[in-house]
Amino acid sequence: MIPYPQIDPVIFSIGPLSVRWYGMMYLLGFAGAYAWMISLSRWRKSMITADDISDMVYYGVFGVILGGRVGYVLFYNAAYYLEHPLQVFAVWKGGMSFHGGFLGVVVALLLFGYRRQKPLLEIGDLAAAATPIGLFFGRMGNFINAELWGRTTDHPWGMIFPGGGPLPRHPSQLYEAALEGLLLFVLIGLVHWRKAAWGSAMFLFFIGYGTARLLVEFVREPDAQIGFLFGHLTMGQLLSLPMILVGILGLFWLSKRQGRFC
Repeated sequence: MIPYPQIDPVIFSIGPLSVRWYGMMYLLGFAGAYAWMISLSRWRKSMITADDISDMVYYGVFGVILGGRVGYVLFYNAAYYLEHPLQVFAVWKGGMSFHGGFLGVVVALLLFGYRRQKPLLEIGDLAAAATPIGLFFGRMGNFINAELWGRTTDHPWGMIFPGGGPLPRHPSQLYEAALEGLLLFVLIGLVHWRKAAWGSAMFLFFIGYGTARLLVEFVREPDAQIGFLFGHLTMGQLLSLPMILVGILGLFWLSKRQGRFC
């Protein structure tokens, strides 16, 4: 067993105001995403300018927050929020869904592309390249908060998480940081490096994230209020399957449309 590092989730406090590591992870994620999109846009000579990217991040922030919260309410705890509707706004108590945030960003960027008359495939590819950065920092924030831990395990790298009971558990947050963050960042970076057809990185992200999440969910503890669905599946796995399907269909469409996708 590897000891869980006891990290205070609060970095510092000034009076009633507390700066938390989780919020700092979001900030680092957005800052890293912005810088990486600027670099890629210039290197690939995209029609998306630096000013456009600034606005894309602005749209994306609202998409992540609104979509993530709405997604959590609808997908993971609808019964509770129907009984306590005002708690929907209590975001400081936690409760965000990646799949909801993903849909929120998709809608936000579609709106951005429509209003600016910018190519949607280029927008999607730049966003896909930057998203693993946010995912990496977000999962590290989950780890620091000792939340979203995995199922019990007897592997030597299991950890005893605060609130997770006396038995060692998979550090599934670190698995996700490695797969959804680092590995996906490298794979999508290679697609851009090869200057693949616009749209390739976006659809690869759909497949890559969906597959990574599908696999990690086998060792991640399912949400207590939902448990398992259809016997052995989790909500995260069910929501990831459409992403994989859309990604595969998207790459097939690109291959027919342009004769190549990578």
